Amino acid sequence: MRTASDARTDPEHDDRQQRADWLRVLALAETGELDHAMRALADSTDLPAYRWIRSPEIGMTMVQGRTGGTGARLNLGEMTVTRCALSLPDGVVGVAYVQGRSARHAEQAALADALLQSPTWHAHVRERVIAPLAASRAARCARHADDVSRTRVEFFTLSRGDE
Repeated sequence: MRTASDARTDPEHDDRQQRADWLRVLALAETGELDHAMRALADSTDLPAYRWIRSPEIGMTMVQGRTGGTGARLNLGEMTVTRCALSLPDGVVGVAYVQGRSARHAEQAALADALLQSPTWHAHVRERVIAPLAASRAARCARHADDVSRTRVEFFTLSRGDE
């Protein structure tokens, strides 16, 4: 029986976590930024051909939440997603699920996912695509946090002497 500590030291677990991290970066990237990064990658080298396993499809998914983050699940509503899967000539499969209706975003994210799984391409794609997209997202989050902090209101209660 595997324990949680086994999973933390398992190299396969680390690979899955790394892949989840880059899939998150790709899915949350601005479509224009991903397009720019993939074009820069294509300009610097010849990208391999790929074949569709599942061409981009637009559909709906149910978004769920939990009360207080830990309570019972509740359905918040549906959102539009685009998904696809492709295969490189060496058999590596890339997948993508992205919010919205952008088939191009899903295609580029799936191609980047496949390339990142290939030892030949991993470092190059990580440097040219993932690092800039992650930095851009961090900057967007910092700007948003700054915007929100300027409008923060601190509430306090004055205690009355008789209580």
